[in-house]
Amino acid sequence: MQPKMDDRKWMILKAIIKTYLETGEPVGSRTISKYPGLSLSSATIRNEMSDLEEMGYILQPHTSAGRIPSDAGYRLYVDRMMEEKDQQISEQRELMIQRQEKTEMLLKQVVKYLAANTNYATMISGPQIHRTKLKFIQLSIVDETQILATIVSESNAVKNKILNIDHGLDQETVLRMNLLLNTNLNGLTIEQINLSTISRLKEEAGIHSDLVSKVLDAVAEAISQAEDVEIYTSGATNFFQYPELSASDMASELIGAFESKQPLLGVIGDREETESKDGIQVYIGQENSVESLRNCSVVTASYDLGGGMYGRIGIVGPKRMDYEKVVGILKDMTQQLGEINKKN
Repeated sequence: MQPKMDDRKWMILKAIIKTYLETGEPVGSRTISKYPGLSLSSATIRNEMSDLEEMGYILQPHTSAGRIPSDAGYRLYVDRMMEEKDQQISEQRELMIQRQEKTEMLLKQVVKYLAANTNYATMISGPQIHRTKLKFIQLSIVDETQILATIVSESNAVKNKILNIDHGLDQETVLRMNLLLNTNLNGLTIEQINLSTISRLKEEAGIHSDLVSKVLDAVAEAISQAEDVEIYTSGATNFFQYPELSASDMASELIGAFESKQPLLGVIGDREETESKDGIQVYIGQENSVESLRNCSVVTASYDLGGGMYGRIGIVGPKRMDYEKVVGILKDMTQQLGEINKKN
Protein backbone atom coordinates (compact mmCIF):
# COMPACT_ATOMS: atom_id res chain seq x y z
CA MET A 1 0.00 0.00 0.00
CA GLN A 2 1.41 3.37 -1.05
CA PRO A 3 2.26 5.61 1.95
CA LYS A 4 0.29 8.86 2.25
CA MET A 5 1.71 12.34 2.60
CA ASP A 6 0.97 13.58 6.11
CA ASP A 7 2.17 16.64 8.06
CA ARG A 8 5.25 14.89 9.43
CA LYS A 9 6.39 13.63 6.03
CA TRP A 10 5.77 17.08 4.57
CA MET A 11 7.91 18.75 7.26
CA ILE A 12 10.73 16.29 6.62
CA LEU A 13 10.50 16.76 2.85
CA LYS A 14 10.64 20.55 3.28
CA ALA A 15 13.68 20.20 5.54
CA ILE A 16 15.44 17.97 2.98
CA ILE A 17 14.74 20.35 0.11
CA LYS A 18 15.74 23.51 1.99
CA THR A 19 18.94 21.91 3.26
CA TYR A 20 19.83 20.55 -0.18
CA LEU A 21 19.19 23.92 -1.81
CA GLU A 22 21.55 25.55 0.67
CA THR A 23 24.35 22.96 0.55
CA GLY A 24 24.00 21.05 -2.71
CA GLU A 25 24.93 17.88 -0.78
CA PRO A 26 22.76 14.79 -0.14
CA VAL A 27 20.93 15.15 3.17
CA GLY A 28 21.06 12.50 5.90
CA SER A 29 18.65 11.72 8.73
CA ARG A 30 21.06 13.08 11.37
CA THR A 31 21.14 16.45 9.66
CA ILE A 32 17.35 16.55 9.47
CA SER A 33 17.02 15.60 13.16
CA LYS A 34 18.73 18.91 14.03
CA TYR A 35 16.41 20.94 11.82
CA PRO A 36 14.47 23.67 13.74
CA GLY A 37 10.92 22.62 14.59
CA LEU A 38 11.54 18.88 14.17
CA SER A 39 11.65 16.87 17.40
CA LEU A 40 12.09 13.42 15.89
CA SER A 41 14.67 10.70 16.36
CA SER A 42 17.02 9.74 13.53
CA ALA A 43 15.33 6.33 13.35
CA THR A 44 11.88 7.89 12.87
CA ILE A 45 13.25 10.25 10.23
CA ARG A 46 14.90 7.34 8.38
CA ASN A 47 11.58 5.51 8.25
CA GLU A 48 9.80 8.59 6.93
CA MET A 49 12.56 9.17 4.38
CA SER A 50 12.11 5.61 3.15
CA ASP A 51 8.40 6.31 2.65
CA LEU A 52 9.18 9.57 0.83
CA GLU A 53 11.58 7.69 -1.43
CA GLU A 54 8.93 5.06 -2.13
CA MET A 55 6.47 7.88 -2.96
CA GLY A 56 8.97 9.28 -5.46
CA TYR A 57 9.69 12.60 -3.72
CA ILE A 58 13.35 11.97 -2.84
CA LEU A 59 16.22 9.93 -4.28
CA GLN A 60 19.31 8.22 -2.84
CA PRO A 61 22.06 8.89 -5.39
CA HIS A 62 24.52 6.43 -3.81
CA THR A 63 24.30 3.58 -1.31
CA SER A 64 24.74 4.83 2.28
CA ALA A 65 24.44 8.42 1.03
CA GLY A 66 21.81 10.92 2.06
CA ARG A 67 18.81 11.85 -0.05
CA ILE A 68 18.21 14.56 -2.62
CA PRO A 69 14.87 15.89 -3.91
CA SER A 70 13.40 14.37 -7.06
CA ASP A 71 11.61 16.42 -9.72
CA ALA A 72 8.32 15.33 -8.11
CA GLY A 73 9.59 16.51 -4.73
CA TYR A 74 10.53 19.89 -6.14
CA ARG A 75 7.16 20.16 -7.87
CA LEU A 76 5.23 19.41 -4.66
CA TYR A 77 7.38 21.86 -2.70
CA VAL A 78 6.99 24.68 -5.23
CA ASP A 79 3.23 24.13 -5.63
CA ARG A 80 2.60 24.12 -1.89
CA MET A 81 4.89 27.09 -1.33
CA MET A 82 3.05 29.07 -3.99
CA GLU A 83 -0.30 28.16 -2.44
CA GLU A 84 0.90 29.23 1.02
CA LYS A 85 2.34 32.51 -0.26
CA ASP A 86 -0.74 33.27 -2.36
CA GLN A 87 -2.91 32.69 0.70
CA GLN A 88 -0.70 34.90 2.87
CA ILE A 89 -0.70 37.66 0.28
CA SER A 90 -4.47 37.45 -0.19
CA GLU A 91 -5.05 37.68 3.56
CA GLN A 92 -2.59 40.53 3.98
CA ARG A 93 -4.07 42.44 1.04
CA GLU A 94 -7.55 42.12 2.55
CA LEU A 95 -6.29 43.31 5.93
CA MET A 96 -4.52 46.25 4.30
CA ILE A 97 -7.67 47.26 2.39
CA GLN A 98 -9.69 47.16 5.61
CA ARG A 99 -7.04 49.12 7.48
CA GLN A 100 -6.77 51.72 4.71
CA GLU A 101 -10.55 52.23 4.67
CA LYS A 102 -10.62 52.67 8.46
CA THR A 103 -7.61 55.00 8.33
CA GLU A 104 -9.18 57.14 5.59
CA MET A 105 -12.39 57.56 7.62
CA LEU A 106 -10.37 58.41 10.74
CA LEU A 107 -8.21 61.04 9.01
CA LYS A 108 -11.24 62.72 7.44
CA GLN A 109 -12.79 62.99 10.92
CA VAL A 110 -9.53 64.33 12.37
CA VAL A 111 -9.13 67.08 9.79
CA LYS A 112 -12.73 68.24 10.26
CA TYR A 113 -12.34 68.23 14.03
CA LEU A 114 -9.16 70.34 13.83
CA ALA A 115 -10.75 72.89 11.49
CA ALA A 116 -13.80 73.23 13.75
CA ASN A 117 -11.76 73.57 16.93
CA THR A 118 -9.09 75.96 15.67
CA ASN A 119 -11.06 78.03 13.13
CA TYR A 120 -8.12 77.65 10.76
CA ALA A 121 -7.63 75.65 7.57
CA THR A 122 -6.32 72.14 8.21
CA MET A 123 -4.72 69.34 6.23
CA ILE A 124 -3.45 65.84 6.92
CA SER A 125 -1.49 63.44 4.74
CA GLY A 126 -2.36 59.77 4.46
CA PRO A 127 0.23 57.47 6.01
CA GLN A 128 3.38 56.70 4.07
CA ILE A 129 5.77 53.80 4.53
CA HIS A 130 8.87 55.10 6.26
CA ARG A 131 12.03 53.04 6.72
CA THR A 132 9.92 49.95 6.84
CA LYS A 133 11.59 46.57 6.61
CA LEU A 134 11.20 44.00 3.89
CA LYS A 135 9.12 41.03 5.06
CA PHE A 136 9.51 38.71 2.08
CA ILE A 137 9.81 38.50 -1.69
CA GLN A 138 8.10 35.98 -3.94
CA LEU A 139 9.09 35.54 -7.56
CA SER A 140 6.58 33.72 -9.76
CA ILE A 141 6.81 32.73 -13.42
CA VAL A 142 4.31 34.53 -15.67
CA ASP A 143 5.69 33.32 -19.00
CA GLU A 144 9.04 32.89 -20.74
CA THR A 145 9.71 36.62 -20.79
CA GLN A 146 8.16 37.84 -17.53
CA ILE A 147 8.48 37.26 -13.79
CA LEU A 148 6.03 38.57 -11.19
CA ALA A 149 7.77 39.98 -8.10
CA THR A 150 5.49 40.20 -5.07
CA ILE A 151 7.05 42.30 -2.32
CA VAL A 152 5.59 42.44 1.18
CA SER A 153 6.79 45.04 3.68
CA GLU A 154 6.87 44.81 7.47
CA SER A 155 3.63 46.78 7.59
CA ASN A 156 2.06 44.08 5.33
CA ALA A 157 1.77 46.44 2.37
CA VAL A 158 1.82 44.31 -0.81
CA LYS A 159 3.37 45.50 -4.08
CA ASN A 160 3.32 43.52 -7.33
CA LYS A 161 5.78 44.26 -10.11
CA ILE A 162 6.11 42.55 -13.51
CA LEU A 163 9.80 42.13 -14.45
CA ASN A 164 10.89 41.47 -18.03
CA ILE A 165 13.59 38.80 -18.46
CA ASP A 166 15.73 37.89 -21.46
CA HIS A 167 15.16 34.15 -21.21
CA GLY A 168 12.80 31.80 -19.44
CA LEU A 169 13.49 30.41 -15.96
CA ASP A 170 12.47 27.00 -14.68
CA GLN A 171 10.75 26.49 -11.32
CA GLU A 172 13.91 25.23 -9.60
CA THR A 173 15.84 28.34 -10.60
CA VAL A 174 13.02 30.60 -9.40
CA LEU A 175 12.94 28.66 -6.14
CA ARG A 176 16.68 29.13 -5.67
CA MET A 177 16.34 32.85 -6.43
CA ASN A 178 13.53 33.18 -3.87
CA LEU A 179 15.68 31.51 -1.22
CA LEU A 180 18.70 33.64 -2.12
CA LEU A 181 16.78 36.92 -1.99
CA ASN A 182 14.82 36.17 1.16
CA THR A 183 17.82 34.81 3.05
CA ASN A 184 19.82 37.97 2.37
CA LEU A 185 17.16 40.70 2.35
CA ASN A 186 14.37 39.83 4.78
CA GLY A 187 14.28 42.19 7.77
CA LEU A 188 16.32 44.93 6.06
CA THR A 189 15.30 48.50 5.31
CA ILE A 190 16.14 49.95 1.90
CA GLU A 191 18.94 51.94 3.59
CA GLN A 192 20.50 48.70 4.86
CA ILE A 193 20.67 47.07 1.43
CA ASN A 194 24.19 48.34 0.73
CA LEU A 195 26.67 47.80 -2.09
CA SER A 196 28.27 44.86 -0.30
CA THR A 197 24.90 43.09 -0.02
CA ILE A 198 24.08 43.81 -3.66
CA SER A 199 27.48 42.57 -4.88
CA ARG A 200 27.15 39.35 -2.88
CA LEU A 201 23.65 38.73 -4.25
CA LYS A 202 24.75 39.27 -7.84
CA GLU A 203 27.75 37.01 -7.41
CA GLU A 204 25.64 34.19 -5.94
CA ALA A 205 22.98 34.68 -8.64
CA GLY A 206 25.59 34.16 -11.39
CA ILE A 207 24.02 34.45 -14.84
CA HIS A 208 20.83 35.73 -13.24
CA SER A 209 22.48 38.81 -11.70
CA ASP A 210 20.43 41.04 -14.02
CA LEU A 211 17.25 39.68 -12.40
CA VAL A 212 18.66 40.54 -8.97
CA SER A 213 19.13 44.14 -10.12
CA LYS A 214 15.53 44.35 -11.32
CA VAL A 215 14.20 42.83 -8.10
CA LEU A 216 16.21 45.29 -6.00
CA ASP A 217 14.80 48.18 -8.04
CA ALA A 218 11.29 46.82 -7.40
CA VAL A 219 12.03 46.50 -3.67
CA ALA A 220 13.28 50.08 -3.52
CA GLU A 221 10.16 51.28 -5.31
CA ALA A 222 7.88 49.23 -3.05
CA ILE A 223 9.28 50.40 0.29
CA SER A 224 10.32 53.92 -0.64
CA GLN A 225 8.47 57.11 0.19
CA ALA A 226 7.98 58.02 -3.46
CA GLU A 227 4.43 56.71 -3.66
CA ASP A 228 1.45 59.02 -4.15
CA VAL A 229 0.33 60.69 -0.94
CA GLU A 230 -3.35 61.31 -0.25
CA ILE A 231 -4.11 64.66 1.40
CA TYR A 232 -7.33 65.42 3.26
CA THR A 233 -8.31 69.04 3.92
CA SER A 234 -11.00 70.98 5.74
CA GLY A 235 -11.80 74.52 6.77
CA ALA A 236 -10.47 76.45 3.76
CA THR A 237 -13.38 78.89 4.09
CA ASN A 238 -12.00 79.87 7.52
CA PHE A 239 -9.56 82.13 5.64
CA PHE A 240 -12.46 84.57 5.14
CA GLN A 241 -12.63 85.12 8.92
CA TYR A 242 -9.34 87.04 8.83
CA PRO A 243 -9.23 90.39 6.98
CA GLU A 244 -5.52 90.07 6.17
CA LEU A 245 -6.25 86.84 4.26
CA SER A 246 -9.70 87.55 2.85
CA ALA A 247 -8.71 89.96 0.04
CA SER A 248 -10.12 88.44 -3.14
CA ASP A 249 -6.83 87.54 -4.85
CA MET A 250 -5.20 86.19 -1.71
CA ALA A 251 -8.21 84.16 -0.57
CA SER A 252 -8.64 82.76 -4.08
CA GLU A 253 -5.00 81.66 -4.16
CA LEU A 254 -5.20 80.04 -0.71
CA ILE A 255 -8.44 78.21 -1.44
CA GLY A 256 -7.05 77.12 -4.81
CA ALA A 257 -4.05 75.56 -3.07
CA PHE A 258 -6.38 73.64 -0.75
CA GLU A 259 -8.58 72.49 -3.62
CA SER A 260 -5.74 71.26 -5.85
CA LYS A 261 -3.86 69.86 -2.79
CA GLN A 262 -0.66 69.39 -4.82
CA PRO A 263 1.05 72.54 -3.41
CA LEU A 264 0.36 71.24 0.10
CA LEU A 265 2.83 68.40 -0.41
CA GLY A 266 5.54 71.02 0.07
CA VAL A 267 4.10 71.74 3.51
CA ILE A 268 3.36 68.28 4.89
CA GLY A 269 5.76 66.21 2.83
CA ASP A 270 8.78 64.65 4.51
CA ARG A 271 10.04 67.49 6.76
CA GLU A 272 11.62 65.21 9.34
CA GLU A 273 15.06 66.76 9.07
CA THR A 274 13.74 70.11 10.36
CA GLU A 275 11.40 68.87 13.08
CA SER A 276 11.78 69.70 16.73
CA LYS A 277 12.14 66.83 19.19
CA ASP A 278 8.40 66.75 19.96
CA GLY A 279 7.49 66.55 16.26
CA ILE A 280 6.05 70.09 16.07
CA GLN A 281 7.33 72.63 13.55
CA VAL A 282 6.19 76.23 13.02
CA TYR A 283 6.70 78.11 9.73
CA ILE A 284 5.97 81.85 9.77
CA GLY A 285 5.39 83.94 6.66
CA GLN A 286 8.38 83.76 4.32
CA GLU A 287 9.65 80.61 6.03
CA ASN A 288 6.99 78.70 4.12
CA SER A 289 8.26 76.97 0.99
CA VAL A 290 4.86 77.29 -0.74
CA GLU A 291 4.44 80.71 -2.34
CA SER A 292 0.68 80.96 -1.74
CA LEU A 293 1.15 80.44 2.01
CA ARG A 294 3.77 83.13 2.62
CA ASN A 295 1.25 85.49 4.18
CA CYS A 296 0.29 82.74 6.65
CA SER A 297 1.70 80.73 9.48
CA VAL A 298 1.75 76.95 9.28
CA VAL A 299 2.12 74.58 12.22
CA THR A 300 2.85 70.93 11.41
CA ALA A 301 3.17 67.74 13.43
CA SER A 302 3.87 64.08 12.67
CA TYR A 303 1.60 61.20 13.61
CA ASP A 304 2.65 57.56 13.82
CA LEU A 305 0.35 54.60 13.12
CA GLY A 306 3.03 52.00 13.81
CA GLY A 307 4.63 49.49 11.47
CA GLY A 308 6.63 52.29 9.84
CA MET A 309 3.41 54.08 8.76
CA TYR A 310 3.48 57.78 9.45
CA GLY A 311 1.97 61.01 8.18
CA ARG A 312 1.80 64.73 8.90
CA ILE A 313 -0.82 67.22 10.00
CA GLY A 314 -0.78 70.90 9.11
CA ILE A 315 -2.79 73.88 10.38
CA VAL A 316 -2.76 77.09 8.33
CA GLY A 317 -3.89 80.48 9.57
CA PRO A 318 -2.89 84.14 9.81
CA LYS A 319 0.47 85.07 11.30
CA ARG A 320 -1.45 86.23 14.39
CA MET A 321 -2.79 82.71 14.98
CA ASP A 322 -3.12 81.37 18.53
CA TYR A 323 0.13 79.35 18.49
CA GLU A 324 -0.24 78.04 22.03
CA LYS A 325 -3.71 76.64 21.33
CA VAL A 326 -2.70 75.13 17.98
CA VAL A 327 0.44 73.45 19.35
CA GLY A 328 -1.55 72.04 22.28
CA ILE A 329 -4.27 70.63 20.01
CA LEU A 330 -1.71 69.06 17.66
CA LYS A 331 0.17 67.42 20.53
CA ASP A 332 -3.08 65.98 21.89
CA MET A 333 -4.17 64.76 18.46
CA THR A 334 -0.88 63.04 17.57
CA GLN A 335 -0.91 61.34 20.96
CA GLN A 336 -4.48 60.16 20.44
CA LEU A 337 -3.63 58.77 16.98
CA GLY A 338 -0.76 56.84 18.50
CA GLU A 339 -3.04 55.42 21.19
CA ILE A 340 -5.64 54.39 18.62
CA ASN A 341 -2.94 52.45 16.78
CA LYS A 342 -1.92 50.60 19.97
CA LYS A 343 -5.52 49.53 20.58
CA ASN A 344 -5.84 48.23 17.02
